[in-house]
Amino acid sequence: MNFRAVGTIYHFELARAWRTLLQSLVSPVISTSLYFVVFGAAIGSRIQEVEGVSYGAFIVPGLIMLMLLTQSVSNASFGIFFPKFTGTIYEVLSAPVSYFEIVLGYVGAAATKSLILGLIILVTASFFVPLRIDHPFWMLLFLTLTALTFSLLGFIIGIWAEGFEKLQLVPLLIITPLTFLGGSFYSIDMLPPVWQTVTLFNPVVYLVSGFRWSFYGISDVSVGASLLMIMIFLGLCLALVGWIFKTGYNIKP
Repeated sequence: MNFRAVGTIYHFELARAWRTLLQSLVSPVISTSLYFVVFGAAIGSRIQEVEGVSYGAFIVPGLIMLMLLTQSVSNASFGIFFPKFTGTIYEVLSAPVSYFEIVLGYVGAAATKSLILGLIILVTASFFVPLRIDHPFWMLLFLTLTALTFSLLGFIIGIWAEGFEKLQLVPLLIITPLTFLGGSFYSIDMLPPVWQTVTLFNPVVYLVSGFRWSFYGISDVSVGASLLMIMIFLGLCLALVGWIFKTGYNIKP
């Protein structure tokens, strides 16, 4: 393992986040606060509790997951797309660094930024509503696995994208809608039976449900199913990244 190479990529990507602090950290926190104020005020006045939890506290895990998914994909996709766009990726590929070390550096940095952002949003939310975390270990585990998985997905999108338009295509048209429809702001038990069944085909439901369980001990699906879903998705992303480097898809002339 070339720890120096991994550390160089990792620290360079983190340094880029500090150079764009307003966009990387402050903007998502402000956006989440606005979500919280709008949804908490508009809907919270009509729905007092959901499964024994105040509505304001109920949506906090969903808000964290919303920003975690979008920011993990965004950070990782831009992190690998920009070197590919400028041509500096070929210097990295020609260096004595394995593909695993390259992925570890880029994905590790993106996941770290997302985790920091998620924890900042958690602290921010605590100023609005009283929070409790019944299972802190599982909360951190879900947070870490989700950040890693969707950073890998963002890495794949960054390799696949051939322009800035494609870079935003999947996050805007797929990730964000699936998150909004994945029980972030409501329990799927509130839906008619037919739509409950349809919603179970949305993988984000399992992520949000498991993450909410770590807070309040309530979930729309079993915790085991949530863990299984994220492990399957993580395995698929790892397999796809391996195929990309094996074939040189979009990274070798």
